[in-house]
Amino acid sequence: MGIKSDDEKQTYTVDEAIVTMGFGKFQLCVLAYAGMGWISEAMEMMLLSFVGPAVQSLWHLSPNQESLITSVVFAGMLVGAYSWGIVSDNFGRRKGFLITAIVTSAAGLLSAFAPNYYLLLFFRCLVGLGLGGGPVLASWFLEFIPAPNRGFWMVIFQTFWTVGTILEAGIAWLVMPRLGWRWLLGLSAFPSSLLLLLYSVTPESPRYLCLKGRTAEARHVLEKIAKINGTKLPSGNLVSDWEHELQNKSLLSSSSNEDDTTPKEMERDGDSISEAKEMKSEDSTSTLGNSNMGGITALLMLLSPELIKSTLLLWLVFFGNAFSYYGLVLLTTELNNGQNKCVSNELQSGKSRDINYGDVFITSFAEFPGLLLAAAVVDRLGRKLSMSSMFFCCCIFLVPLLFQQPKGLTTGLLFGARICITVTFTVVYIYAPEIYPTSVRTTGVGVASSIGRIGGMVCPLVAVALVHGCHQTAALILFELVILLSGISVLFFPFETMGRGLSDSLSSSKLINT
Repeated sequence: MGIKSDDEKQTYTVDEAIVTMGFGKFQLCVLAYAGMGWISEAMEMMLLSFVGPAVQSLWHLSPNQESLITSVVFAGMLVGAYSWGIVSDNFGRRKGFLITAIVTSAAGLLSAFAPNYYLLLFFRCLVGLGLGGGPVLASWFLEFIPAPNRGFWMVIFQTFWTVGTILEAGIAWLVMPRLGWRWLLGLSAFPSSLLLLLYSVTPESPRYLCLKGRTAEARHVLEKIAKINGTKLPSGNLVSDWEHELQNKSLLSSSSNEDDTTPKEMERDGDSISEAKEMKSEDSTSTLGNSNMGGITALLMLLSPELIKSTLLLWLVFFGNAFSYYGLVLLTTELNNGQNKCVSNELQSGKSRDINYGDVFITSFAEFPGLLLAAAVVDRLGRKLSMSSMFFCCCIFLVPLLFQQPKGLTTGLLFGARICITVTFTVVYIYAPEIYPTSVRTTGVGVASSIGRIGGMVCPLVAVALVHGCHQTAALILFELVILLSGISVLFFPFETMGRGLSDSLSSSKLINT
């Protein structure tokens, strides 16, 4: 695994150490903790469809006021996803998800005691701010997984979202008719409170520590992993990816110098090493500066020549995914619950909404086939082919709905489309942290997630409004176009990440991708 330098010392990187130790008990514990955060986010999102109607009838809210309860959560997530990404890239993954857990649990609990509509809006916005830290936990878990198994275990991680939606629907089914919406809000804050209780035993990401030059601390975490998994670390010294790549370049150069080489080739080799050293020098200064990296600097790094293509395409795919996912969830009820939706007689939502709790609980299980399919294809077909093929399949499922179909066929086609979009949503959350270096990983995923939140906010305002306004065909054509554009965008991603190691910085990312 390691490389011998001139003084015969062996070295290894964090990636090599994690691959050597494999996936074991330690990673299962990390999965359980990160998964609890994902359950928390899913529950807080799912409860919006239950709390809005209950509060509307209690405080006599207009439809716009009711929809604002959902919009402020998305607005908070928009800010939070960007902010917590910067915090965790600068000060560590642990600090990032600690702050998000405090904000989410406190604001979620206070929401249950909100005495009026405006305080409820304020607390739900704070909940959204905390929920924006979800990508931090995803990146933290990703950095502990061996590269060969990364796709499969990230799909397992995504399963916790589905568990959260089913759990929330089940709790609402039991609690709402008997105890009311305040109890639902209070109980839904419990998973994020568990994150706080168990925070003290969570480790920092060794990749982050190594990037910051804290290799002794990184080695200590790796030794802990080896002990819990019952394995051993590779022999030698822990080095960063950059030092590892620099050693590779030096060894290749020295071996080529021993063979018959022309002066031109020797000059070219010398140039490549000096260029690598120059990049190393730039990288170390930027790494040292990363601890003070501001939001504008981080955003500029995402839009640097090396990352701009991946970043812009990722934003487009995240927007399309969120727009399509939330749209299909809404369309499942909009298209099935009657051909009379054009007549806007649905302000009264008391008991009729109660009857639907069981239906929501059952339809939440529709995501499991999507997760199983994602697990089957992500490490076989790769990230790009998995996403693009599922986007195109989703388009095919929606085409027959442009014409009037029987209710059973409509349900089947929408479920098929939802399975496809679940696969793309799952895989993009695997691909996104893999394409960014450790120095901007959570910021990159956080910003992309923020763009996705905009898609989630726009979808009800545009697509569902078209359905209510007797323009179902126009709404479906809009979904088709967004999904098709997302699928085409995936084809233009610059590289596949299946089985590749994670990079630590922009410079090492260049070396890995060339």
